[in-house]
Amino acid sequence: MQEIGKKKPLKLMWRMICYCPFLYFADCLVWILIFTSPLIPGLLAKKFFDILSENAVVDTNLWSILAMIAVVAISRAVLIYMGARIDIFFRFKQSSLIRRNLLEILMKRPGANPSKTSTGEILNSFRDDASQIEDAVDWIMDLLGNLIFAICAIAILMGIDAKITLLVFTPLALVIVIANKANGRVEKYRRDSRKATGAVNGIIGEIFSTVQAVKVSGAEEHIIKHFQSLNQKRHKLMLRDTLFTQMLESIYENTISLGTGLILLLVAQSMKNGSFSVGDFAVFVYYLGFVADFTQFFGKYIAHYQQTCISFQRIADLMEDTPIEEIVQHNPLYLKGQLPVIERIQLSEDDKFRELELKGLSYRYPATGGGISDISFNLKRGSFTVICGKIGSGKTTLIRAILGLLPVGSGEILWNGKRISDPSNHFVYPKSAYVAQVPRLMSETVRDNILLGIYEDDMDLNKAIYLAVMEKDIETLENGLETLVGSRGVKLSGGQIQRVAAARMFIRNSELMVLDDISSALDVNTESTLWNRIFELKEKTCLVVSNRKIALQYADHIIVMKDGSIEAQGTLAELLESCKEIQSIYV
Repeated sequence: MQEIGKKKPLKLMWRMICYCPFLYFADCLVWILIFTSPLIPGLLAKKFFDILSENAVVDTNLWSILAMIAVVAISRAVLIYMGARIDIFFRFKQSSLIRRNLLEILMKRPGANPSKTSTGEILNSFRDDASQIEDAVDWIMDLLGNLIFAICAIAILMGIDAKITLLVFTPLALVIVIANKANGRVEKYRRDSRKATGAVNGIIGEIFSTVQAVKVSGAEEHIIKHFQSLNQKRHKLMLRDTLFTQMLESIYENTISLGTGLILLLVAQSMKNGSFSVGDFAVFVYYLGFVADFTQFFGKYIAHYQQTCISFQRIADLMEDTPIEEIVQHNPLYLKGQLPVIERIQLSEDDKFRELELKGLSYRYPATGGGISDISFNLKRGSFTVICGKIGSGKTTLIRAILGLLPVGSGEILWNGKRISDPSNHFVYPKSAYVAQVPRLMSETVRDNILLGIYEDDMDLNKAIYLAVMEKDIETLENGLETLVGSRGVKLSGGQIQRVAAARMFIRNSELMVLDDISSALDVNTESTLWNRIFELKEKTCLVVSNRKIALQYADHIIVMKDGSIEAQGTLAELLESCKEIQSIYV
């Protein structure tokens, strides 16, 4: 687990600023001008009131002063408009970079190392933590602009009355002390509230994805009560977090108000003594409001920075072993113009499949100790190999270990005689394609679920639908290929889900096709047609998990699994004579 500490977020935020430095510094310059522009009206107000009180050193036309104040006000309005336009684009790029990199990191995570974080927590990081970091980076320019104004204003006020001006620092010092004392609670309350929000997001996703199971089991009332319980906890923790943050802001504001009141009393005394002009008083009152805003904002930013540290830590926890620096890696976002064309991957002659060899492959589940042990076999190009065995024999575990969806404990996997160091990134399109025992569909159209990001022009969609025995189903669906399948394919039958996933595999035309029990939800006729069409692909290499007679009859080579090990290998005829395990399966 990475511990990012308190200083690392500053380095990460600087890297984000460097992602688009010209945009940032243009934005920063505009907002510094916006925050410092009130210095001019303050000085003009001093002259204006000095003229009215007949204490002006220089004879200046009142109308000229008023005109200058109007020009400054209009200029500031124009700057605010420009700053808002630049700021919106800068902010969007910052949070988009975080979300883009986080998505890439999660997508690159090997199937062998699935995220330990709930879906709700992940969504919470994409939405809230990215926004929190975006604010922290953007507010730096606000803090800088306010600071420059405060320094200049204090310098001007010091020239008027140093003693009174020094009192301006008293509220700032109190704010810093209070903010430092509150740091621990700010962090704890923010962490707890984000965790509770993630739990609520997670249960919402689970409810929508298991609607049928909930209804069949009559668990609606229980699920609703559980959801309400989580939501009440979230509400309580969010309220505590928000209340504490607002309480701090109230303390800052009241501290500043008390300090300002004290300063005004001293100013009034000085005016009574004649050492303070009306213009001096006007500029003090005018500047003190902005200095007070800076002091309040400074305290708020300290609390916000502590919360930003929590957001970075949550993202670091989500990234696990990936360095946190990867979250601010400079990558293109393609926010304008045409998206880049993704070229179809062409395999070299050396990468084209000729042989797959396993040597002593083993994996054990940490919780149960079950798994596979000392698996060795060869798979030749153009072969149709079937792995069979009773439930719990290790068939699916073997497939998942080969594909890198489970971390190999020991042994080797060789592709064309070369050892594969990272199976999870090797066994991908166009080298291999895989249909899982329980296929996953996106909440998109049938077409999109089959293509899943590849260009239709480059592929034979009709052939993939034919091989998956989906042609008649497409005709009966409400909108054909444009039919939305719903969450996890809820609008399709179990057999249709399997065949959409199979079509997704077929359209990729990969060197090695891995199929894990893809006909379990099919009727006899559809199943027979599917296997017949698969077997027509004689030039393709198939590694199949199945106990179905028709699959075993087609097999060139059969691997019989028992208790996580290979019980026997050979042709169907050979095994039916010598292997009791397959005799009990092939009934």
